[in-house]
Amino acid sequence: MTLSFWRYAHLALALFSSIFLLLASVTGTILAVDAVQEKTLPYKASNFDIITLGETLPILKKEYSEITELSVDYNQFVTLQGVDKDGNDVNAYIDPKTGKTLGTPAKKSEFIKWVTGFHRSLFLHETGRFFVGVISFCLLLISISGFVLVLKRQRGIRNFFSKVIKEYFAQYYHVVFGRLALIPIFIIALTGTYLSLERFNFFMGEEKTKPVKTELSAEAKKTSIFKTTLLSDVKKIEFPFTDDPEEYYIIELKDREVEVNQVDGTLLSEKRSPFTVQLSALSLDLHTGRINAIWAVIAAIACLNILFFIYSGFAITLKRRSSRIKNKFKANESNYILLVGSENGSSFRFANSIQKQLIGHGKKAFITELNSFSVYPKAEHIIVFSSTHGLGDPPSNAKKFKALLQKQNQGHKIKFSVVGFGSQSYPDFCQFAIEIDALLASQNWAERFLDLQTVNDKSAVEFVEWVKLWSTKTEIPLVSTPSLYNHVPKGLQKLMVLDKTPISETEHTFILTLRANSRTKFASGDLLAIYPANDSRERLYSIGNHSGNVQLVVKLHPNGLGSEFLNNLEVGNTIKARIINNKAFHFPAKAPKIAFISNGTGIAPFLGMIEQNKTKKEIQLYSGFRMETPTLLAYKKFAKVMIQKEHLDHFHVALSREGQQIYVMDLIKRDTAFFVDLLKQGGVIMICGSLAMQKDVEIILNELCLANGTKSLSEYKENGQLLTDCY
Repeated sequence: MTLSFWRYAHLALALFSSIFLLLASVTGTILAVDAVQEKTLPYKASNFDIITLGETLPILKKEYSEITELSVDYNQFVTLQGVDKDGNDVNAYIDPKTGKTLGTPAKKSEFIKWVTGFHRSLFLHETGRFFVGVISFCLLLISISGFVLVLKRQRGIRNFFSKVIKEYFAQYYHVVFGRLALIPIFIIALTGTYLSLERFNFFMGEEKTKPVKTELSAEAKKTSIFKTTLLSDVKKIEFPFTDDPEEYYIIELKDREVEVNQVDGTLLSEKRSPFTVQLSALSLDLHTGRINAIWAVIAAIACLNILFFIYSGFAITLKRRSSRIKNKFKANESNYILLVGSENGSSFRFANSIQKQLIGHGKKAFITELNSFSVYPKAEHIIVFSSTHGLGDPPSNAKKFKALLQKQNQGHKIKFSVVGFGSQSYPDFCQFAIEIDALLASQNWAERFLDLQTVNDKSAVEFVEWVKLWSTKTEIPLVSTPSLYNHVPKGLQKLMVLDKTPISETEHTFILTLRANSRTKFASGDLLAIYPANDSRERLYSIGNHSGNVQLVVKLHPNGLGSEFLNNLEVGNTIKARIINNKAFHFPAKAPKIAFISNGTGIAPFLGMIEQNKTKKEIQLYSGFRMETPTLLAYKKFAKVMIQKEHLDHFHVALSREGQQIYVMDLIKRDTAFFVDLLKQGGVIMICGSLAMQKDVEIILNELCLANGTKSLSEYKENGQLLTDCY
């Protein structure tokens, strides 16, 4: 079944039962702790599990003038009711090996009685018991659906306990604790459900739960039960009133009830307990934690985990809802359709602002991803807000749009406008938006409303220029104040500059080392997002984890917003930024061999990953530079140390403006045998740097694969053997 089915089922069950699960978990924790406390009382005899009835009964008869009943509770405390030699009534815990009294059975406190009653029935008697049973069943379904969600997240049972990617606190510990507490919670839910069903005679009528008399074998009639029966298997013994041989013991064991000759211990009759009775007893032991102290502790922890899951589950849900598309009107009734293409969600902010204003003016507006493009029967306007990813490629939520556009004929005329978002730092500025604009213009149902408008670096000022044009032409008064559309991220953390290498006329690249908060968790390959102008303009840098500090390599560009901001920093300065988990580009710990390929600033995450190579995997680092510089000399010095520590096998350098004037692609061609062998053995190639370099490297690698009769590079890419992080 689909992931969404299990996710919604999991959420719906949690929503329905959350309040009652909260109450049941709190009371269950208290009862589990009480069960643990009971186990610590000094009323259990040593070596209890090996004591037989033949050992203890003669001793007890000598110590007491009269015994009416002997019982063994779930804590394996032995209680005797009778009369001692002085004629005093006795109702006490005793040592079965000596007959001495150990203490007096105490009743449960009023508080524990209250908690028990509330836990069982919410003080609603049979109605409450039924409702508690329903909640137990919901918990059972929640645990099953949770198990399926973890399986899907971890991609199979084999990876069930593999590393969990930490996106944020609630998500990470919901999965981690969920895996650990899954079995205990499942058992608690299953036994609770069973006990509730049994309470209402779901399995069989009351008359069928009574012991069934069985025929005794000849051997059983001759064997003394006193010699073969352990006291730990006994629940209760009713003693004969007199010494008359016609009087007998009635012994209730865990699985049957027997009548025993008091003289020689032979069986007189036997009644077997139905399986459902035994299963009920086991369910009660497991559900209450009274089976043993360790299980009681586990049950208590599981109950506490349920409380945490209620919190973390709702935290996850609220976080997802805050970022999801929200529509007041359906697509087939809306006149204004807003289509969004975005890789990281920034384009949605602009589209959401427009949608809210349109609805505020009484218009029916619908917003969705470009991948969800379909027929809109009442649409009058289609507005596209799209960014560009990679080398003029569509963002991930817009890759299907071109194909959908050819299939979905609208059947009536619709006006269209396209707004492209991008950065003029890249040669393919708003390329995908340009393609969308041309494609829409070629459709027989589409009428151009405005020319294509582009927005550089998420500029609210530039976006407002489009707002003014569209608002004037439609006569819908949209707000044209840039501050409404400007977005400054919240929750940024402070990072302090620890070190920065200098630049010169020949050295335009510098290494920046930052210290993050001690609680910040990050890995080499993650991204550092900075906001140099304290507005929505964001700059991303691949980072390495260097001795616990954030390290990035930056090339200074003339008038570069991010690079100039970082270059102006001095040691001791602090900046506000956020670290983005880039889980798709972390060190591949399970790969037998690894090849790192970079140019210029792309080397930063690889330096951290090489440090991380504690298991001494074979790593080859290929890097391209223009010329020999102090920074390159620092890399070579670092590589030499890592090679000595066996964290790195070789550092291959290509200089394009000095020496033989070669590129990284030439080094790859030279080492064809290594790359082909690496891919065949399941190794991983990682590329970081410019998109142009990535494109050239992938062309060369694909040619090598085809020339050597291996799978195509695209197949290796789908298999996770080619990882890229290029800009």
